[in-house]
Amino acid sequence: MLSTREKIATVLGRVVAVFLATGLSVVAAGTIAGVELWQSFVMAGIGGVATVVEGLSRAYLKDGDLSLAEINTVFGNAEAKLQGKNSSE
Repeated sequence: MLSTREKIATVLGRVVAVFLATGLSVVAAGTIAGVELWQSFVMAGIGGVATVVEGLSRAYLKDGDLSLAEINTVFGNAEAKLQGKNSSE
């Protein structure tokens, strides 16, 4: 069982990872479309983080607690979406 501090550290670290993974997955597409490299990276990263924050918020709303299983499920869903996006490109 993780303490609240450990949960926060885990979530923040994984949010950064989602931001980077999502941003890097669309850099080439943004460049081709004429969008600045950093802008496409930031827009995609924010989109990925928003998906995770929404999932965590919904999980918290259910019972007022975020278990490690719920956290893992939300981030697992984000990874699955990212994998699906990469395989279709």
